[in-house]
Amino acid sequence: MRFDSALGLEARKGPAATLGKVVLYSAMVLVFTGPLVGLLVSAFSRTLDPTSFSLWPDDLTLENFVQAGEKNVYLYLVNSFVVVGFGLLLQLLVSVFAAYSLARKRFRGMTVVMLLMLATMMLPEEIIAIPLSLVLADLPVLHLNLIGTYAGMILPVGAWGFSILVMTEFMKEVPVELEEAARIDGAGELRVFATIIVPLCRPALGVIGVFGFTMIWDQYLLPLIVSTDSSTWTLPIALRSLRSDEEVGIGVLLAASLLALLPSIIAFLAFQRQFMRGLTSGAIKG
Repeated sequence: MRFDSALGLEARKGPAATLGKVVLYSAMVLVFTGPLVGLLVSAFSRTLDPTSFSLWPDDLTLENFVQAGEKNVYLYLVNSFVVVGFGLLLQLLVSVFAAYSLARKRFRGMTVVMLLMLATMMLPEEIIAIPLSLVLADLPVLHLNLIGTYAGMILPVGAWGFSILVMTEFMKEVPVELEEAARIDGAGELRVFATIIVPLCRPALGVIGVFGFTMIWDQYLLPLIVSTDSSTWTLPIALRSLRSDEEVGIGVLLAASLLALLPSIIAFLAFQRQFMRGLTSGAIKG
């Protein structure tokens, strides 16, 4: 949907209407991109003035990024990529298999499962922080201590109610006739799932991929609970530490903030086509 249609400006014609649209859209662009441009410019500036805003660095330099490396920011960036990479992969796998069971199978207690899944989305992280730390300190059945490990930051984000719910609703719209035709041709359960269901759900995978990446990347409380040493910190934890360090200049903090922001933007651009297709499909089906 176009902005002029959504705002009711499509029917307005003439020079005054055109000028109004230009002013309105320019203001929208400034509001949404201004902070990003300010962060980008400040990260590459040698001298920073918090009270000024510039579209170009006064003294272009990479010194802020060099000093960020001396503060182990790149190590924390790698840690974040490790957690989000394995965590997102696990989350996609769990979401797809769980959604297939909820959308294509009928079993006793399915409604209860859906309600419990929705309930997990309504609980703030702070409420489950202490129980989660106890579980990670002594993993049930296996009796493993995951505190201080990457696994302790990856496993809890492997199942997310939002991703499962989106995939479930999308899979319900896949025609059952396609599945039945494949079974008549001799395809088994796994083959139907891998060759029929999953390819048709690529738009939904794009949606949960973008939201899942952002959710895992922005995790603060979970790494704070799990990490016992600075070598396993993720970038959000490091940003809080840099902010409280009086020896760190604002330029280094802004450079680290830019490094923390760019992956989310890149992830959205990478999944943009599937993301928009998934949202459009959901809007049409709804």
